[in-house]
Amino acid sequence: MSLDYINLFSTIIPAFLIIYLGILVYFHGRKSATNILFSLISLSTLLWSIANYISVTTQGDGILFWTRMVLFFAVPHAILFLAFIYNFPQKQIVSKGFLLLLLVVMVPTMTATVSPYVFSSIDISSGKVLPQPGSLMPLFAIVVLVSLLFGLFIITKKYIYAKDQEKTQWRMMLIGTCLSYALIILTNFVLVVFYQNTSFIRFGPLFMIPTILGMGYAVLRYKLLDIKAVATEILTLIILSISMFDVYLAKTNSEMVLKIVLFIFYLTFGVLIIRSVLKEVSQREKIEKLALELEKTNTELETVNAKLKELDKQKTEFVSIASHQLRSPLTAIKGYSSMLLEGSFGKLSAKSREAVQIVFESSQKLVGVIEDFLNITRIELGKMKYEMSVLDMSKMVESTINELKPSISRRGLTISFSAEGGPFNILGDPSKLNQVFLNVIDNAIKYTEKGDIAVSISRRQEGGKNLIRFESKDTGVGIDADNLPKLFEKFIRADGAGKTNISGTGLGLFVAKQIVEAHNGKIWAESTGKGHGSTFIVELEEKKG
Repeated sequence: MSLDYINLFSTIIPAFLIIYLGILVYFHGRKSATNILFSLISLSTLLWSIANYISVTTQGDGILFWTRMVLFFAVPHAILFLAFIYNFPQKQIVSKGFLLLLLVVMVPTMTATVSPYVFSSIDISSGKVLPQPGSLMPLFAIVVLVSLLFGLFIITKKYIYAKDQEKTQWRMMLIGTCLSYALIILTNFVLVVFYQNTSFIRFGPLFMIPTILGMGYAVLRYKLLDIKAVATEILTLIILSISMFDVYLAKTNSEMVLKIVLFIFYLTFGVLIIRSVLKEVSQREKIEKLALELEKTNTELETVNAKLKELDKQKTEFVSIASHQLRSPLTAIKGYSSMLLEGSFGKLSAKSREAVQIVFESSQKLVGVIEDFLNITRIELGKMKYEMSVLDMSKMVESTINELKPSISRRGLTISFSAEGGPFNILGDPSKLNQVFLNVIDNAIKYTEKGDIAVSISRRQEGGKNLIRFESKDTGVGIDADNLPKLFEKFIRADGAGKTNISGTGLGLFVAKQIVEAHNGKIWAESTGKGHGSTFIVELEEKKG
């Protein structure tokens, strides 16, 4: 093979590989500072390779110019190499100040390389081209060598402290960089400057392959795990390599032009395919990342939910224990105050009787509140027990009304009760259902400042079933439409209810709903709005026989 072909292929093959890798890295992360720096290194290396090829093949006065251009492109290569190593693997610029300093050093050094002060002239002796160093050659040497050595120092340091996959990345860069720059410094600087030997300059581009491959591997380390992207990139590289080789086999100018056009077409088409594949890979990675984040969030939510359930259970158990402890003394207070009112310990004066009556009613209210808390804890713990028997709803409701008549009289209200067509037999727990009716009618009393309360029991049919319907209609504060759907939730009270009755807890209707639904019944409220009263309805299935 002739020397011209050796010069050509020692430049074309590595130059093509380097620029292809640079484009590949760029499209793998166009917004990444590290990827951009690597692509710029590839570009400067390509230009350096071309200048190197022309410098060893040209004749006449152009030799000096192209020899200077070799040094001109060597400067940004060394500076960008240091910037890349300093920044890797971050996607953003780590230090803008350091990058600016490198640019300040790079520009005047590049300017010096095209002046007579780095290479002053060219001597041709025995067919060998021998560049003569100028006064600023030490400046060029210091800038390039310091950049490369400092870069190697950073690689070594980061390699020592790296872990897992990052250690592999730094190892590849360290091996490739040491091999490449040792050969470049030896053949393109030491042999030329000190021994006037330029025989190995033509192989400079080949010597750059290890460092470019090492850095490219490090940048693409994680992306290369995607087999689809790898296959596309390798196939594109093979097609372009064949096309490039075919260009240099052209025998005529027209054939060469045609093959160059085809090469550009293959290159453009290959880049578009790679971009498409990388976009697909990127979208899939985002979806997988979101899926992992969602799975992680779900796991965290499940953990938090389990803890909340445990805390809620502990709270419920605590309320149950506390309520039981409170109920015993309150029962005693209520019982003894009732006995005092009945005269079991002698007749009371009017003033004493009034005081005992307040104690009795207050203890009765507290017993009701505690009973609500106990029922809630039983419901939440699944320990609510029902003792079912057949009972007449009308008699139960009438008994409840009679129990509440003293409260009705003190409020200055009137109450009516109708239950025609009885008996109204249902299957239920007498004590639990009595609590429901007591709560509903007592609420009507509490939230009605003036007017009347109408309680009725009736029968109706629905879907082949006979239903017993309880209604409590009052002329009280009423309920707006927004509050009706949430009225039977825990600790919920109608707006403005506190002005009429400050002692409510918002638990009674919640407990009532749980009890009614446990009897396969329904409870709800109706109202045309504030100030228009309300109607509470309970429906339970009639018990035949």
